[in-house]
Amino acid sequence: MAEVCVKGGFVSPRSRSLSRKGGVFCSLLPPSTIEIKDGSHKSGFSEGRLVFPVRRIRPLKPFVVSSPVPKGFTIGPKTMKWWEQGLQPNMREIESTQDLVDSLRNAGDKLVVVDFFSPSCPGCKTLHPKICKFAEANPDVLFLQVNYEKHKSMCYSLHVHVLPFFWFFRGAQGRLCGFSCTTQTIKKFKDALAKHTPERCSLGPTKGLDESVLLALAANKELNFSYTKKEEVEKEVSPAIPPLAPLSPVLASGSMEKGKELVSTER
Repeated sequence: MAEVCVKGGFVSPRSRSLSRKGGVFCSLLPPSTIEIKDGSHKSGFSEGRLVFPVRRIRPLKPFVVSSPVPKGFTIGPKTMKWWEQGLQPNMREIESTQDLVDSLRNAGDKLVVVDFFSPSCPGCKTLHPKICKFAEANPDVLFLQVNYEKHKSMCYSLHVHVLPFFWFFRGAQGRLCGFSCTTQTIKKFKDALAKHTPERCSLGPTKGLDESVLLALAANKELNFSYTKKEEVEKEVSPAIPPLAPLSPVLASGSMEKGKELVSTER
């Protein structure tokens, strides 16, 4: 039996007829069927109507389900990494072992500086703005950046174990020097740049990396790089010439006897 509160007391309707008007439930009851339980007397209503207010449910507020941000995805403008800041047109990052080999071979007589760095190296980060200034002051010099974290296996084959580390290459001479320096020993870099920057005419093709280094890179199974020795290439290109057949002893002896006869007749 449903119970409702009217003026502090409880009433129990004997009729279950309900109707809805204007968003509320109305119970149409005759005056004689309403009982007030907090009193002992019966009381009726003139119109015989009880109005039950309906509790309206508030709509839920829209909500957004948070999802994990994918790796490498940034909200808003992309922030440049420290080794990407201040780059000059003559500076670029090496993408693979083949890219490094081809870049050195195709440089011609131009001076090439290979910069080995690591994103987690404080000395590399401190030295980077100075290297960018050197690149800006020397637009004819090519600066190649090698990220140690991306190319650990290649750096291991190149015997680069100290960072920051620099290699200088030029034309047919190949590698000129290699050393490590910091902001305290930056004079070493300045002197090497001043020594090898003047233009020179190389006699012969561009050398790039030594053949021993190329073979070490090709022997590294983790690298997608292959190299063939120059001797094997020359054998494949040059045509095979068959060796001369030795003379048979019969022909040799016969020719000798004929020679003796000729000498004797002349006498």
